[in-house]
Amino acid sequence: MSNELGVFPPKESALNTIFGTDRVVIGVVHCRALPGSPHYRGEPVADLIRFAVEEAEAYRDGGVHGLIVENAWDLPFPKPEHQGFETAANLAVIGDHVREQVGLPVGVNVLANGAHCSIAAAQAAQAPFVRVNQWVNAYVANEGFIEGASATATRYRSTLRAEHLKVFADVHVKHGSHSIIADRSLAEQTEDNEFFDADVLIATGGRTGDEAAESEITGIRAASQLPVIIGSGMNQGNGKRLLSLCHGAIVASALKENERWWGRVDRAKVREFTKQAEQAGYQLP
Repeated sequence: MSNELGVFPPKESALNTIFGTDRVVIGVVHCRALPGSPHYRGEPVADLIRFAVEEAEAYRDGGVHGLIVENAWDLPFPKPEHQGFETAANLAVIGDHVREQVGLPVGVNVLANGAHCSIAAAQAAQAPFVRVNQWVNAYVANEGFIEGASATATRYRSTLRAEHLKVFADVHVKHGSHSIIADRSLAEQTEDNEFFDADVLIATGGRTGDEAAESEITGIRAASQLPVIIGSGMNQGNGKRLLSLCHGAIVASALKENERWWGRVDRAKVREFTKQAEQAGYQLP
């Protein structure tokens, strides 16, 4: 498989389609524990919505282009086949309220690797994209052996008549071992994601907050025609440098008051980061 041989027909940039620009900064709304998860303590769903909207407003006021709602507090994360209908339902309601009240494009990411659950929630929330951590191939994580979801997820998307939903796919997802496919090059794994119909590719570090290696970013870009964004380790210290290498970033931890994913969003930190994006040539909303 080779881009040079024209195997992959060119696609319109999913970033342009969704955000109206081809270089973006996306903030993550780390939702409180949802009904059905171990840390949920019976709060009204209205309280969960209010929290998510407040976080989303802080990101918007700081100048991001879009958002992802994520069930970050549903620890420990189940494997995809054990994710319940309640997760999709609650993320759909939260995502719809965030989209309606904040006025930015909103995507959905269900952990861990909940492609089908994400698609269901995104379709109901009128969200234009999902993030899927393992779209092709396989890896080993805390949840166990996780296989690529593309074959069944694309069929499920078609069943819902949700072909408009774009897939943001990690090439090497965080928090796992990739030794199973260690004999395959970065270029091969990048091409696999493109060949199995991903729309945007994500480069990450090894864990939340870990900086993505420049070689990972440039290697993915060299092997694909798709937009490439960074999915971890972005901060005020490296923002301008790394943003100049790619088409955008998903950023959260560095924009929190305590610089941890479980903190509250700090508007001033968001503004500082988006100013760096502007200096790197990004057009802010």
